[in-house]
Amino acid sequence: RQKTGIPSLKVGYNAVFGYYLEVTKIHIAKVPEEYIRKQTTANAERYITPNLKEFEARILGADEKSQALEKRLFGELRERIAEASKPLLATARAVATLDTIGAMAETAVSRNYTRPIVNDGESLTIIGGRHPVVEHLQGDSRFVPNDCTLNCEASRLHIITGPNMAGKSTALRQVALIALLAQVGSFVPADKAEIGLIDRIFTRVGAHDELATGQSTFMVEMNETANILNNATRRSLVILDEIGRGTSTYDGLSIAWAVAEYLLAVGCKTLFATHYHYLNDLEKVQTGVKNYRMSVREQGDKIIWLHRLTPGGTDKSYGIQVARMAGVPTEVVNRAKEILKTLENAAKKGPSFVAVDDLAEATKRVQLTLFEAPEHPVVEELRGIDTATLTPIEALVKLEELARAARLQHQG
Repeated sequence: RQKTGIPSLKVGYNAVFGYYLEVTKIHIAKVPEEYIRKQTTANAERYITPNLKEFEARILGADEKSQALEKRLFGELRERIAEASKPLLATARAVATLDTIGAMAETAVSRNYTRPIVNDGESLTIIGGRHPVVEHLQGDSRFVPNDCTLNCEASRLHIITGPNMAGKSTALRQVALIALLAQVGSFVPADKAEIGLIDRIFTRVGAHDELATGQSTFMVEMNETANILNNATRRSLVILDEIGRGTSTYDGLSIAWAVAEYLLAVGCKTLFATHYHYLNDLEKVQTGVKNYRMSVREQGDKIIWLHRLTPGGTDKSYGIQVARMAGVPTEVVNRAKEILKTLENAAKKGPSFVAVDDLAEATKRVQLTLFEAPEHPVVEELRGIDTATLTPIEALVKLEELARAARLQHQG
């Protein structure tokens, strides 16, 4: 700029021409003779000079040299690291071990974990066990702890029943997690824990399709169950949550019963959560089976989850109450209660699971139940009264009877 007197002179670069000098058109007259025109734009002319091309060659050469130098230095560094790989890997392992132990220690202190006893026995005893993740996510809410005692003899299969949301799945999972934590060297979320060595933990929980492979929920469940049955040993811990849900009631119950019998024969420690209350009968006919249930408290049509695992089976699932809590429309809930009552009465009469005759009248009412209010019985009786023949006293008596019937119907 000083040499040419062109104040707007600037150096640019593009991939086609490389470096160039750009001069606006109002200063074209000041361009020196040694400038070589290379390109014309709307507002300027672009030039090159031998000097500029020399600098360009040096710059581009420096870039190539820097890349070559970087590659050579990286190769040397890689070779030096390879020579020192053993001590470096040993250091990495030591740091990882310290990090793991430190994390476990910090968690144990902050969350009140207990040192478990791990031995060569076949028993698993957990007193006051808690689910580490659920407990953490609950925050200030108190987690309800549960006990579990399993062995390979008198108490090797626990049948766990109870309604949805009562905590069956959480109780199962926390036993598996506590066993796993104990065997990796961690303290555990429990008041006390004694864990015999376990070779593998098998789980069949959750429900999902594998659409990519064309497998239904039930097929996936059966594949996982087959893997457990074919590989479980006496030293294994098996967690089963709702086997047989994806098929008919009798098929599912039959499969669940047969799976339970097979695992009893293997001798592994098993927790089996189910809604098939008939499985509670296993305790009467098989050695090593114990029934447990998730406790709830009933308050009218409402239930309160206690999340406490207690001995004994249950024959109630509280599905209709759960449906109400989930927001299912009242008319659907009421209709479900009618059908349930009819089915329960039919079951008492004989072996038939569904009494079609008993359901006939209820079925006729389904349209009324869902889409319009059924006629009140008091209204029907009023329609049949001949008011012309009633005395005043008879009318008062009849009115009292109808009022009483209306109150009873409302309460019911």
